[in-house]
Amino acid sequence: MGAQWKQAGREANAQKRGQAVVKLVREILVAAKLGGADPDLNARLAAAVEKARKHSVTRDTIDRAIKKGAGLTEEKVAIELVTYEGFAPHKVPVVVECLTDNRNRTAPEIRNLFKAGSLGQPGSVSFFFNHLGVVEAHHPEATRDAEGDAIEAGAQEVEALEGDETPEGTRGARFLTALRDLDSVSKALKAAGWTVTASEMRYVAKTFPDLDEKSRQDVVAFLTALDDHDDVQRVFVALR
Repeated sequence: MGAQWKQAGREANAQKRGQAVVKLVREILVAAKLGGADPDLNARLAAAVEKARKHSVTRDTIDRAIKKGAGLTEEKVAIELVTYEGFAPHKVPVVVECLTDNRNRTAPEIRNLFKAGSLGQPGSVSFFFNHLGVVEAHHPEATRDAEGDAIEAGAQEVEALEGDETPEGTRGARFLTALRDLDSVSKALKAAGWTVTASEMRYVAKTFPDLDEKSRQDVVAFLTALDDHDDVQRVFVALR
């Protein structure tokens, strides 16, 4: 969901790691700007911090990003979320979320990436997705009733996470909810003992086109080029 298209064996060189840190810090900045500096009261920030820690971002870097985003320093945060829609090769719908401090720079660069991608093109694709709140979490009780907790928390749906997406011996689940309920569901799950690793708005594909291996490779190459852009924060695609 969202970034599942990524190749499992993709190389992570120093440049890639540096780019990943920049994107993680940017997410912390925006989360703190929107919801405040206290992770206990800001589910999006808590998830962003947890993800940054998993990627070995230093505590000082995280703390500075939180303070800057929350307006606790003299530095101004001029980052905004900009969304672009279009089609990957073979008419696969794509939604691209960017965090940028200059949309006049970002917009033409993203358009050029669509043009450069074989058969890729901009266009309205929101019809192919549901815009939902998504909470990913794991519970220390491997037999935990995720469906029951989903009902108590107010989530609309729940699905199991893959085994490699959760710590060994835990119960992992993905909870889907209305956008307005994202924060309350995150807090309710946390109160029920779940460790929240993602709490964010996502575009969830309604259907997935059937592609042969060559076509899939074309789509993945296009998506990789998008994801490599410094301003691209998330790429959502109708691709299993």
